[in-house]
This record gives sequence, structure tokens and C-alpha cells, in this order.
Amino acid sequence: MSLRDRLEGSISATTGPNTAIAGPSANTLFTDKRVYRELKARIHRILLDRIDLQVMEKLSQAQLREELRKLVEELLNEENVVVNDSERKDIVRDIQFEMFGLGPLELLMADPDVSDILVNTFKQVYVERFGKLEATDICFNDNAHLMKIIDKIVSRVGRRVDESSPMVDARLPDGSRVNVIIPPLAIDGPIVSIRRFALKPLTMDDFIRFQSLIPAMAQMLEGLVKAKVNMIISGGTGSGKTTLLNILSGYIATAERVVTIEDAAELQMQQPHVVRLETRPPNIEGKGEVPQRALVRNALRMRPDRIIVGEVRGAEAIDMLQAMNTGHEGSLATIHANAPRDALTRLENMLGLAGMNLPSKVMRHQISSAITVVIQVARLSDGKRKLVSIQEITGMEGDIITMQEIFGFKQTGVTANGAVTGYFCATGVRPLFSERLHIYGIDLPDALFDPTRHYETDGARV
Repeated sequence: MSLRDRLEGSISATTGPNTAIAGPSANTLFTDKRVYRELKARIHRILLDRIDLQVMEKLSQAQLREELRKLVEELLNEENVVVNDSERKDIVRDIQFEMFGLGPLELLMADPDVSDILVNTFKQVYVERFGKLEATDICFNDNAHLMKIIDKIVSRVGRRVDESSPMVDARLPDGSRVNVIIPPLAIDGPIVSIRRFALKPLTMDDFIRFQSLIPAMAQMLEGLVKAKVNMIISGGTGSGKTTLLNILSGYIATAERVVTIEDAAELQMQQPHVVRLETRPPNIEGKGEVPQRALVRNALRMRPDRIIVGEVRGAEAIDMLQAMNTGHEGSLATIHANAPRDALTRLENMLGLAGMNLPSKVMRHQISSAITVVIQVARLSDGKRKLVSIQEITGMEGDIITMQEIFGFKQTGVTANGAVTGYFCATGVRPLFSERLHIYGIDLPDALFDPTRHYETDGARV
């Protein structure tokens, strides 16, 4: 018996001997997206009836794809559905996506320019390209179709989403982060947000080419990482904090043991000696949660040279600061904030969440002694990400943490097409950490901090 015979059941037993797939009439092409979706859905349903799922489990992906292609083409021929070669290939491809992938989302997942995929119920799918949102012509058959794709995503990581648990965070096999929220919390229908995971990590050269920073800033950041200076990367949602953290981690020596702690694993470390830890949410009974604070505490017992916290957002801030103050130099973390000063204020608030009943001055002193540099990144109005400020924490004056800016970006205007123009420049201040860099054999030239040298950005899309 052939492979196809084993895959196929009896079409007469499932659809009847004279059942036809209602499709477009002769010489009619799929100019109507609705007609195309309906035909694809019907073929998919018949295939599910005809295929022996137990046999499918024994075949390789390549064999399954080839057999599905033959079955779909036979169905189209048997039922006299008139399609051209391009449409035939599209139907085969889309049904393969339905069977093995994420259905309509597969084409977007294959597009390297797409950084975010936003599904607003089955009717609307938006994507972000180059920092700008744009609508697509992709949609699902209905909310039930969308829920099937959602179940496929969350079941891969052992999670579930239903009315009793209507919110879930999950991760795709390629590392992309997925957030799902469904009714009754989402009024109009299921909502899916996918943050793409870059298959090819960006480099510092890419940042310079994109005019996200200038070579002088890159040179200083490289020195800071190699000299084991504790740093915080601050920025808003989608501003590029994790991307910059990935790039900076590339300067860590391969001989060091690095422990990363994240809510959802996104970091792409390039060192050979990396231990990756990820939090665990509570189960359906509300038990079994492992928060970031527990992982930070545990990391201290793992003999790390550096601790990298993907994002500080709660009580783990106190343990992270204590780690930075007790020998784990060169540690890195990100934080949500719109300015360097705001980042320090948020850290202080997080210390309060940890139950630290200490005077403000004591908490601020702990912050100022643990962190040396705050890097501020931002997504500008034209969608471009830029490193807008590098500030050094110099200590305390009374009850206030003192800071000084070393480099910054000054916006000068907006072009007719909405692109932001401006320039990078140094402030002329020679940082106190220069002495530490010198001890590690890294000498920054005086010309690096010349405030008269402006590096213009032209606002063009790179």
C-alpha cells in the first residue's frame, strides 16, 4: 500500500461520493479574498477527515509536506476547481501553513523586516516595519480559526488559555515572544501580540550604520563593558533596550561565566559559558510561581562573573543592586523609563516594593554606589531608535543622586516626510570612570569628548 493510500481514508465515507468542493466557476480567478479563504477552509476540513493522524505522526516533515501537496492538488483536480498555477501554489502553501505552522501568520513570520505582529481579532492584522505600524491584507476566517492558532502557540510551551485563564505569555520555537488575551477580557475577540526574535542579531556596526549612535559612543560603551562597569539601559517600550543589551553583551570576555535572568528569554548571548534562567508563572491553581527575585537570589549561589537581568520591574531590584555592590561587577540590566533620572526614581520605588523600609537617602545611596552609567534609548517620532543620552552617576549631594551627561542626541527638527533630524555630540565632560578604564588598559582620547564636534543625522531611512 502506498504512502498516500495509508494517509487517505475513503472520501465517500467522509464527504459522500458526489460531494464537490464549491469553488469559483470556470475561468474565475480568486480576486475575492473571501472566496479564496472559504475554499481553503473547505479543503482543509476535507483533508482532516481523510488523513490518518496516527500515520502522520510517523512521517517526517518533508514527507508530510510532499504528501499534503499531492492530496491538495488531487482534490482541486477531482472537483474541477479552476485555478491558475500561482493560486494552486498559494492554496498548497497556505494549507501546509495551517497544518504545520501558524496559518496566515507564517508569511509575516518569514519576513525579516517585520519586528512586531499585532492581531486585533480575526479581522485585522498590523505589523511594524522599521519602527512604523502598517495594516496588512491578512486575516483569519473567524475568531474560532484564530483561537486554533492561539491554542497551537500556547500548547507548545505547556500553557493554556481559556475563560478561566484569559491571558498568557508564550514563546515561539524561534524565541519570538507572544502575548495573548481573549474574551471576556478582550471585548471584541482574541488579541495576539508577537515580538519577533531576530534570527541575525544586530551588531554595533549596524547601530552606527542606522545612525542610532556614533563611533565615539560605541568606543566608550565597549570600554565600559570590558572594564566591568555596572550599567542600566533605560527606555520605553520598543525603544531597543534588549537589542542594545545583546550588543553590549558581545564585549564580555569569553572566559567569564554569565548568568541571565528574564521573564521571557530574549537575550542572544554569544559567550560559550552562559547560564539562562527564566521565570515561571503560577499554574491554574495560582501555585508554582518563580519570580525574578528568586532567580536573582539563586544566581548569586551559581558563581557568576556577571549577572544580566533582562528587565528590572519589581522586588528583584534590591537583590540586583546588592549583587552589583558585592563583587559582581559589570552587571547589566534594562528598565522601563523615559529619562535617566526617571530610571533612578523607578529603581527607588522598586526597593519599596521589596519591603525595604529604609529612608530615601539610604536607598539612593545604595543605587548610586551600585550603578555607574545609565544609557537612555528612545524610539523617535519617525520610528527610528537612537541612543539619546549616556549619563554617569557621580555620587550624592545631600539627598540627591548626582549625574552628568557624557554624550547626547539633540533633535533639531523634522523633515517634510516626517523624519527626525538632529546631531550627536559630547558635552565636554570627561567622565570619572575614565580612571577605571585606564586601569583596565582602555584609554579614551581627549578628542572623544570634544563638545564642538557635532555628528549630524540626515533623517534618511538607512
